[in-house]
Amino acid sequence: MNQIFPYPLWVGHAGDGRDYREQLDAGIRVVVQVAIEEPALQPPRELIYCRFPWLDGIDNRPESLSLAITTTAALIRAHQPTLICCGAGMSRAPLLAAAGISVAHGEPLETCLQQVVRYHPCDVSPGLYSEVHAALATLR
Repeated sequence: MNQIFPYPLWVGHAGDGRDYREQLDAGIRVVVQVAIEEPALQPPRELIYCRFPWLDGIDNRPESLSLAITTTAALIRAHQPTLICCGAGMSRAPLLAAAGISVAHGEPLETCLQQVVRYHPCDVSPGLYSEVHAALATLR
């Protein structure tokens, strides 16, 4: 689990999503899960939890992409300490973090993904990147 500075935003894998003690110790208050193949988390009551069933590739529902992006952007704007997690933490979670930053601050997706890569390793699926890029175009 790595923080994406200067935001109160962390990116991690499925195990990080289940490590509630570490989340609470880091001050995280919201967990966003974006892995269709992972079982739904069961966080403690004090954490807000959002789940968007994303595939790590193509054929994601456009409304799921848009809702996850706008939710993440709203959390970033509200300065809510948030963990975004997916299966391996290398594609969906970092891409959603970048898309949320992009919407929240009006920066290009590519620039925001480069910022995320500075703090967290990434291996983003090209198909998913294309779908998120298309979703961003409809949100602007």
